[in-house]
Amino acid sequence: MSAAGSDPVIGTFDVKLLEILVCPMTRTPLVYDADAQELISKAAGVAYPIKRGVPVMLIEEARKL
Repeated sequence: MSAAGSDPVIGTFDVKLLEILVCPMTRTPLVYDADAQELISKAAGVAYPIKRGVPVMLIEEARKL
């Protein structure tokens, strides 16, 4: 596979997932914070980490804002 083509880079979050992902606590949309590599739930006041490109949507893994 080519390095400069359409192949996804491992460890990069696919922002298209935001269309289907919701906060597991509130069922509301999430906001992607690229700098912190987190998905923010403004309604719940928490941030879910993104590890190696995969969002960790476990309530116990969420960081309070």
